[in-house]
Amino acid sequence: MKAIAFLSGLLLAAPAFAGDAVTVGSKKFTESVILGEAARQLVEAQGMPARHRAELGGTRVLWNALLAGDIDIYPEYTGTLRHEIFAGRPRGEALDALLAEHGVRMTRPLGFNNTYALGMRPELAERLGIRRISDLKAHPGLAFGFSSEFMDRADGWRGLRARYGLPQRDVRGLDHDLAYRGLAAGSLHVVDLYSTDAEIEYYDLSVLEDDLGYFPDYRALFLYRADLADRAPKALDALRRLEGRITAPAMTSMNARAKLDGVPEARVAAEFLGESLGIEVAVRDRSTLQRFWRHTREHLALVGLSLSAAVLVAIPLGVLAWLRPAAGQLILGVAGAIQTIPALALLVFMIPLLGIGGPPAVVALFLYSLLPIVRNTHAGLHDVPPPVRESADALGLPFAARLRLVDLPLASRSILAGIKTSAVINVGTATLGALIGAGGYGQPILTGIRLDDIDLILQGAVPAAALALLVQGAFELLERWVVPQGLRAAARD
Repeated sequence: MKAIAFLSGLLLAAPAFAGDAVTVGSKKFTESVILGEAARQLVEAQGMPARHRAELGGTRVLWNALLAGDIDIYPEYTGTLRHEIFAGRPRGEALDALLAEHGVRMTRPLGFNNTYALGMRPELAERLGIRRISDLKAHPGLAFGFSSEFMDRADGWRGLRARYGLPQRDVRGLDHDLAYRGLAAGSLHVVDLYSTDAEIEYYDLSVLEDDLGYFPDYRALFLYRADLADRAPKALDALRRLEGRITAPAMTSMNARAKLDGVPEARVAAEFLGESLGIEVAVRDRSTLQRFWRHTREHLALVGLSLSAAVLVAIPLGVLAWLRPAAGQLILGVAGAIQTIPALALLVFMIPLLGIGGPPAVVALFLYSLLPIVRNTHAGLHDVPPPVRESADALGLPFAARLRLVDLPLASRSILAGIKTSAVINVGTATLGALIGAGGYGQPILTGIRLDDIDLILQGAVPAAALALLVQGAFELLERWVVPQGLRAAARD
C-alpha cells in the first residue's frame, strides 16, 4: 500500500513540487475558504509561491494535516482551540504555550469574533415566545438541526444540552449549509449559526440570546508551523498584515459576496486586500471548461491508479483463494470486511497514515476494489468444468501452463465482470476524495452544496454519472477482446 500511495502522490500532487510552495489549508465552510484565499494571495504578493488546499474537512482534519506537515497554515478560532483541540487541558494555560508543544504557533486575532449561536425563523420564535436559549426548555417537541461537527464537539451540542438542561430528542446532524434550507422549508425549527454567517440576515433569522453565557469567544486567527519562520519568514510577515484588520461586519459582507452573490472566494479575498491593505492581486478565473478538465484528470487518476493496483493484487489473491480453500475463506472474509467499512470512514482512517490529498484516497479506493475482483476470480476458476481440467492434465500441461491457457481464459468472463463492478463503484466513491483534498468530480459537488449552487453540483454529478456509464460501455467492448469467442457464444445461448 505504501508503493501505491507513493505513486499516487507523485502523479496527483505533481504541481506541489513546483518550488518550495507555502501550503494554506481551509475548512469546509465559506469563511474559512475566504481567509485561506486571503492568506495565499498575501504570501504570493510577497513573491513566494503558495497554494491553497480548500475545503479539506473539519477541525481535526486540518489540525492533523498541520501537525503532519501536509499544510503550513490554516485559519482557526480561539474557542475551537480552547474547547476542542485542547479540551482536556486546564483553562489557565496560555494558547501559545499549548501550541508550542506541538510545534505550532499562532498570529494575533484577525479582529472579528465568529461565535456559535442558535437561530430560528422569527415568526415561530415570536409565536412560541422564545427569545433566549433557556426558553427552549419549554418546547421539547422542536426539531433541532446542527452541523455534524457541532454535534460531536466538546463545546457543541452535548455541553449546550447539559448547561441548559434542554429536553429535545429530535436532534439531527447535517451539513451546516443544508441546515439553513431545512429551516426555510420548516423541517427544522432550531439550527446552529456562525455569528458572521450571511444567511442570518438573508433569512431574517432570530438569534437566541445565550443567557447562560455558554458559547465562548471564537476570535479568528491563523495557525502555522513553527518551522515556517525559518523556511518562509516573508510568509509570516504577510499573514501579520491581517492582524486586527477584519471586523465582524467586513467578514459578514465577504461571506455574503461569496454565498449570496456567487462571487468566487478568490475574488472576494482580493477585493478586501485591495480595499483594506492596498494590495492589488490579479485573480485568475478559470473557465468552466478548464475546471472540468482539471477535475476530469484528477478523477481519472484516482480511479485509474486504484483500479490498476487492485487488478494486480486481487487476481492473484483470487487464484490463491481457489487453490487453498482454507486460506480462501480468510482472504474473502478480510476483503468482505473492508467492503463493509463506510467509504468516508475509510478515507479518514487513511489520513494519519498517508496525510491528505491523493494518496489516502487512492489507497482507500484500492481497498474497496478488492472484493469484487477477488470474489469473481475465485468463482470463475471454481466453475471451470472438471472434464476440461482433466483433458489438460491428460495432455501433460504443467500447472502454470494450464492456469494460463485453460483456467484463466475460461474464468475471464467472471473476472472481467468483477473488474467492471469495481471500476463503476470506484467512479462513484472517488467523489468523496474531495473531502480530504484529492480533487476530482467531488470538488464541485462539495462547493455547490456549500454555496447552495445547483449548477456547481451538476458540474460534478453529471460527469461522474457519465463516466460510470462510459466505463461500463468500455468493459463491454473489452469483453469482446478478452473473453474467448466460444464463451461469449455460450453466454448468449
